[in-house]
Amino acid sequence: MKKASSRRDFIVDSTKTVIVVAASVAGTGSLLQSCSGPKKATGTGSYPKTGFTQEPLPYSYGSLDKSIDGTTMEIHYTKHAAAYATNLQDAAKNESVDMGKPLEDVLARVSKFSTKMRNNGGGHYNHELFWKSMSPTGGGKPSGKLLTAIESGFNSFDSFKTQFSDAGKNRFGSGWAWLYLDGDKKLKIGSTPNQDNPLMDVSDIKGLPVLGLDVWEHAYYLRYQNKRADYINAWWDVVNWGYIQNRYDSMA
Repeated sequence: MKKASSRRDFIVDSTKTVIVVAASVAGTGSLLQSCSGPKKATGTGSYPKTGFTQEPLPYSYGSLDKSIDGTTMEIHYTKHAAAYATNLQDAAKNESVDMGKPLEDVLARVSKFSTKMRNNGGGHYNHELFWKSMSPTGGGKPSGKLLTAIESGFNSFDSFKTQFSDAGKNRFGSGWAWLYLDGDKKLKIGSTPNQDNPLMDVSDIKGLPVLGLDVWEHAYYLRYQNKRADYINAWWDVVNWGYIQNRYDSMA
C-alpha cells in the first residue's frame, strides 16, 4: 500500500509541475507580446472599401456649378471615369483578379500587375473617392477629430488649405493632390502623377487617402482653361467635409 501511495503522489506532483510550466510559458508569450510595442498601421482595417464598378453620382451634374460646371462634370463622369471602370474590369478578368474583393487589395500590390491595371485601377479608385468628396452643400471646414488633427499637423486650417492647394498647383502635368494618413496615423500632404495614389506600392507617398483632388485638365479646362489655381480655389467651396470626417474617423 505504501508503494501504491508513493506512486500516486508522484503522478499528482508531476501533473502539478506540467500545469505550472504550461502556465508559465503562456504567461511568457503574453508578456513578450505586450512588450513588443505598438505596430504601424498595416492593411486597410475598417477603412472604406472600393468595388470594381462605377457607383452612381451622388448629385446631378450641374449641382456643383458654383465651382465646377455641369458639362465638365457630365463628361468627366460618363466618359473619363466610366472608361476607367470598364478598362479596370477588363484588366481584372485578364489577370484573374477576384473582383469580389476590395480594389484596395490590388492597389496595395499593383507592381505585380500590368500597366493597364495600375492606370485604370488608380483612375477608378481616385474618381470614386473624388465624387463623394464633393457636395452641393459643401465648403466651410471640418470639425471634431479631423479638425484637431489638421490644426495639430499643419498649424491651422488655413495653413493646411494653402499647403494642400500648393500640392495641386505644383503637380507637374496631370495628377492628384492628397491628404493621407501615413503608417504612424499622421496626416500628410502630397501629390502623385497620373492616376497613382498613396495606396500603391509603387507610389512615392504611401498611406491611406483621406481627401483627393483631381488636377487633370479634363477636370477643369472648360471653365478655367489653363488656370488650375482658380479651379483649386473654387473647389474648396464644394468639399464635403461631413464625408471626409466620417472617412477619417473610420481609419484614424
